[in-house]
Amino acid sequence: MRGADERLVRRARETRDPLPGTAGFAGELDGRLVRDVLGRQPIFSERDDPATWSFDHRDLTDAVAVPPGHARQTTGDGQTADEQLWSLPSPAATTNIETALAAVRDAVLESVRAISDDGLAVAFSGGVDSAVVAAGVPDAPCYVVGFEGSHDIAAARNAADAMDRDLRVVELTHAAIERAVPEIVDALGRTNPMDIQIVLPLYLLAEQVAADGYDRLAVGQGADELFGGYAKVAKAPDDPRVEAETVRGAAREMVLTLPGQLERDVLTLRAAGVEPVAPLVHDSVVEAALPLPGELLVADGRRKVALRTAAAELLPESVAEADKKAVQYGTYASRELDRLARQAGFKRRMENHVQQYVESLLE
Repeated sequence: MRGADERLVRRARETRDPLPGTAGFAGELDGRLVRDVLGRQPIFSERDDPATWSFDHRDLTDAVAVPPGHARQTTGDGQTADEQLWSLPSPAATTNIETALAAVRDAVLESVRAISDDGLAVAFSGGVDSAVVAAGVPDAPCYVVGFEGSHDIAAARNAADAMDRDLRVVELTHAAIERAVPEIVDALGRTNPMDIQIVLPLYLLAEQVAADGYDRLAVGQGADELFGGYAKVAKAPDDPRVEAETVRGAAREMVLTLPGQLERDVLTLRAAGVEPVAPLVHDSVVEAALPLPGELLVADGRRKVALRTAAAELLPESVAEADKKAVQYGTYASRELDRLARQAGFKRRMENHVQQYVESLLE
């Protein structure tokens, strides 16, 4: 069992508790493969032989992921049989603002301070998510990745100065992108350009972290989804990218995308040689975030209100309130992957030109 003690998982199964106090788990339990409700630990089995399984799909011939919150029988007629054990809670919005803020503060601070810094580095972009994680491990080195001149490098330098932290910069290059893309596709089994653009800088940062002798990487994943960090959430219901009629409903939509995103990130970082540590998706933080009312997600254009309020106890105001671009844009990974595609003859007028370029690198 990865991520949690087997006895705790068995108890969670018996009580159907979806948030039993872990940072995610997966493994074999009493003849079944189990995976936590947010899919924070990926696990796969052979399509026609569920008794053959692995935490890495590359170990299998025809891998099928166990769905988040499910158990898969490993014995029987050779067919996958999945049973849903856990569902993500959908609590009503908290009406007591002070209680809600205190719950987030306590959960976030406890989770980031509980991280061991043994063999640990921090992926640090200068935004509130990675900064609050870094604040929990003051002796761990901070790394930022991007092309020189990118938003993330500038933001990380400013934040590191404000927090009095040393910062190590991993500069992206076109040659590194061309080398890394096939390795990422192999790790993920995906050629979707958006997925590649998102994890490309993380992969190259993690490679450098591993080369420097660290085997664990603390990341701020999950904060945008749980705490209302997306523009499309802030603009709900007027943004066509969400179906919800409220900010809170749009945030829920984003939370439900976490399993696919976390699986992608975990597989990528492991392929680069590090084990991810994601304290902002610990059960306690998830449990505190789910009941937040809309005004503690977005208020007057300010996103992640509750998280920033909690972070104010750990961070300088300039860092707690800093804006953050999505990693693929803040590092220029998206822009430069597009540039490489066009230089290779895959013009924007062509359908899915970046994906065609990605696939050409696999040949």
